[in-house]
Amino acid sequence: MTSQITREEALKLLKKYNQEPFHILHALTVEGTMRWYARELGYGEEEEFWSITGLLHDIDFEQYPDQHCQKAPELLREAGVGEDMIRSICSHGYGLCSDIEPEHEMEKVLFAADELTGLIGAAIRMRPSRSTKDLEVSSLKKKFKDKKFAAGCSRDVIRQGAERLGWELDALFDRTIQAMRSCEDQVNAEMEAYGSEE
Repeated sequence: MTSQITREEALKLLKKYNQEPFHILHALTVEGTMRWYARELGYGEEEEFWSITGLLHDIDFEQYPDQHCQKAPELLREAGVGEDMIRSICSHGYGLCSDIEPEHEMEKVLFAADELTGLIGAAIRMRPSRSTKDLEVSSLKKKFKDKKFAAGCSRDVIRQGAERLGWELDALFDRTIQAMRSCEDQVNAEMEAYGSEE
């Protein structure tokens, strides 16, 4: 799996269709999370593909929420994104807005981690530190069990994601916290830069 689009081109493409800081933050977070997972799971040579897939996974969500994962192929093809990456991007919405099932380990990670990064992001916004660096799995589990907390983050998708990977939920939680820690400073720096661009 090799990327046919550079990171710089992918970021420009993301910003063409997404202006909301929340959506940019989520894209950058999933990008960094996917990069960490590529290295962690032994796919270091595919790191660029994993991370750019993470960066672009919600390309159509802001402008075309009712066509999420349906509009993406058109927007991505226009920009020269390869069919393997388009397939992987669309698979993250399996069962909700896409009938493309996650098959490759990278697609399964994206399916599980996308929703979970949202839950973790909501959890850290409630913490004094506003950081993953002092977030424990036990705290995240409490938030996960509280269905009213970040109700938009599907617990079913997170559970299914862990099952598809053959991991315990705790392992998925622990790894995704670590992944978000690995990119938190970089994401914060990029978001500061993005704020000054506007």
